[in-house]
Amino acid sequence: MYHLECIKCGAKYAPDEIIYTCKKCDGLLDVVYDYSKIELSKEDLKGPLSVWKYRALLPVSREPISLKEGGTPVYHIRRIGEEIGIKDAHVKHEGMNPTGSFKDRGMTVGVTKALELGMTSVACASTGNTSASLAVYGARAGIPVIVLLPQGKVALGKIAQALMHGAKVLSIRGNFDDALRLVREMCIENGVYLLNSINPYRLEGQKTIGFEIVDYFGWEVPDRIILPVGNAGNITAITKGLNEMKKLGLIDRVPMMTGIQAEGSAPIVKAIKSGSENITVESKPETVATAIRIGDPVNAVKALNAIRTTGGTAETVTDEEILAAQRMLAVKEGIGVEPASAASVAGMIKLRKMGVIEKDERVVCVTTGHLLKDPETVIKMCESPIEVDATKEAIRKVLGQ
Repeated sequence: MYHLECIKCGAKYAPDEIIYTCKKCDGLLDVVYDYSKIELSKEDLKGPLSVWKYRALLPVSREPISLKEGGTPVYHIRRIGEEIGIKDAHVKHEGMNPTGSFKDRGMTVGVTKALELGMTSVACASTGNTSASLAVYGARAGIPVIVLLPQGKVALGKIAQALMHGAKVLSIRGNFDDALRLVREMCIENGVYLLNSINPYRLEGQKTIGFEIVDYFGWEVPDRIILPVGNAGNITAITKGLNEMKKLGLIDRVPMMTGIQAEGSAPIVKAIKSGSENITVESKPETVATAIRIGDPVNAVKALNAIRTTGGTAETVTDEEILAAQRMLAVKEGIGVEPASAASVAGMIKLRKMGVIEKDERVVCVTTGHLLKDPETVIKMCESPIEVDATKEAIRKVLGQ
């Protein structure tokens, strides 16, 4: 029903081959299905949203390793929309997944596939959320997990998850790109299954974000989906999934895919704006949004294609704009997200001011992780609790009553 195929040279590989990039040209791989053999209708997809609801378009045959991931809420953000002049602005909050980030969608498929392939251990490099998710799903599957993290660059909440769930955590003296290079070499040399987003099977789980968005809106396609972009797996996966739904006749078009990066870590944006086919690697990416602090995104080629073929765009936002959007979401809409997540909302605000987004567009911002993933940043940007004596008079005085 499916095979692996190089997006660069077209070389094909069997679905049970342990491979991450093309043997001939080192190009990225896609999972390609025989769509003529897939019968899937809107009637078949009735029922609550979840990752495994879309099993007909997932490359797994065994029982899933699952923690009930997916089915995340979509919120109509009316107050923010009114403020910036967009009536139909929404947030799909992926922080409501079991481990608090969208990574669970990829890991439920990736870890299940690892077992199906007979692998006995799994590993990843991470800016935090990937390690947390892999640790949890590895624990659920009962297999060892190894994660490499850039020292001093990962939010405390994410490290805590990886440690608590029994992963072997290595903190390397380098950045994420160094960690990814090392873990790729280690996995190939030692027969450990790599579950970073260079693994095409992991991205298959992440494409279900797109499935759920159009499913939620009654199969009406939004005009634009806006995402934070780090390693560029999400924007790649969602675009692929929506193109598959179009092939199957479930939708008639794909929305404008719009990627947002932090100003200090923006290789994808720079390539889009310059018209380049390739990115220029940034050796020292910096941003408060740790989850997207990546200077050499492995899915760059796929992401550039996703943005361009859908008529989308890419834009940068400053750390100040990210933190302002994070606070705005919390105060005005009651939605708590980590800084990287708020990049999508910050990008929507900026693009509306620039006139790129029209007032009558239906826009869906994907927020990728929960507020409690990065409590340290929250504490730094908020006022400290007010200390008062334990009397009603003292409280009334502080409250101005």
